Amino acid sequence: MGMDFNLFMNDVVKQARKEIVAAGYTELTTAEEVEEVLNAKGTALVMVNSVCGCAGGIARPAAFHAVHYDKRPDRLLTVFAGQDKDATARAREFFVGYPPSSPSFALLKDGEILTMVERHEIEGHDPSSVVAKLQSAFDEYCEEV
Repeated sequence: MGMDFNLFMNDVVKQARKEIVAAGYTELTTAEEVEEVLNAKGTALVMVNSVCGCAGGIARPAAFHAVHYDKRPDRLLTVFAGQDKDATARAREFFVGYPPSSPSFALLKDGEILTMVERHEIEGHDPSSVVAKLQSAFDEYCEEV
């Protein structure tokens, strides 16, 4: 496994972070940031990012395409499972009733969980079906932009 594997993983993580930030999501890297932002008024979509190859390769494009829509959350946020452990653990405390899964998407309003698109709804599906799930949640819970 040596050094090369770690360098490779760093690149994978960097690329996964870059993709989601480029899509307009704000990274939350500490438990304090998560606390402050998720408790704020309004709707928030939290993408739990992960280096898991296949599911991550579906979730990130879905994260990008889903928000090009006439209704969307007030805030687009991301935590990175396995990387920013404190931030991810704190975010998961908000996802009441849902087991930890990554990648996944959580939609919250005023700090309360509304719905989640979990890993099992991402893995093995194509990005467009994940986009459809997210947009149907936006239709139900979000305002027009």
